[in-house]
Amino acid sequence: MARKKEYNEEKVIDKAMQLFWRNGYENTSMQMLEKEMGINKFSIYSSFGNKHGVFLASLASYKKKIATIFETFKNGENGIKDIKQFFYDSVRIGEQKGNQKGCLMTNTYHEFAITEDELVNDQMRNFMDNLKQLFIEKLQMDPTKDEETIQKQANFLVLAKHGLAAATRVHSKKEIDDYIEMIFNQL
Repeated sequence: MARKKEYNEEKVIDKAMQLFWRNGYENTSMQMLEKEMGINKFSIYSSFGNKHGVFLASLASYKKKIATIFETFKNGENGIKDIKQFFYDSVRIGEQKGNQKGCLMTNTYHEFAITEDELVNDQMRNFMDNLKQLFIEKLQMDPTKDEETIQKQANFLVLAKHGLAAATRVHSKKEIDDYIEMIFNQL
């Protein structure tokens, strides 16, 4: 007979997600996960397989955490204003109590860029492709923009979003707000 879990999987994954968000994948050990999650290695292996399984579950948890921001962005009807609001909203998630600064997806994208981890790399590619497509859709709301300009600006926005996510880890709110304003002076 299987033992009943004595922990809430969603809560322990949220704790693991915070740890990965703060330290990255490579700098997070099983011992750190065990301590942070408040469960033993046997329970971690039993529920998630290994550290990689915990990490994949953490990425899924992060996506749920930011789903509202993406939904609001996707449903907006104000083109570039929606993109700008998305930038501000994505920065503000790192200011919420208990959250880390920056973006777990961007951090992961950078950390795994040179690895051969297809599961993580596929998730990162899908996330970034989706983000770029949303930028394109919002930019297309401006009838004065041609397709070449839209593609260039979408690429610019993806790179600016990466830079913004990294900058939020070390810069002040004023500096971040100035950065966002300057990005949108370029469009």
